[in-house]
Amino acid sequence: MSEQKNLEIANQFLAKLGAGAPPEEIAELFSADLDWHIPGDDGVLPWIGHKSGRIAVADFIRDTGEMIERLGLEIHEVLASDDRAIIFGELATRTKNTGKTIDTAFAIVLTVSDDEIIRFLMLEDSFAVAAAARS
Repeated sequence: MSEQKNLEIANQFLAKLGAGAPPEEIAELFSADLDWHIPGDDGVLPWIGHKSGRIAVADFIRDTGEMIERLGLEIHEVLASDDRAIIFGELATRTKNTGKTIDTAFAIVLTVSDDEIIRFLMLEDSFAVAAAARS
């Protein structure tokens, strides 16, 4: 893969998210054998933890839409190498069940092979996100 192609794939992912594309359409950018990982407290939020397959993406999009309200999203930079793209940004959300707000910086590392995202790793303060979601 090339840096440019990986940037395009990362930007397609962001564009589809921003446009509110259906979860299954967004999941098509990912490998059927996707390795999904968001480290953190996996007892509260269903998208935190280690998962696999496109269903992890679709579930993430559906679950976050049901459980949190996005208040703000700022993408600072998207960088790429021959096999990865990294998205740096900040997200402000409100949990629907508790009404608590969360402001967190994040990095999403997308590993790309054969025009598909084969690994998704999101680094954020997922412990703060989980704490805000607890009733």
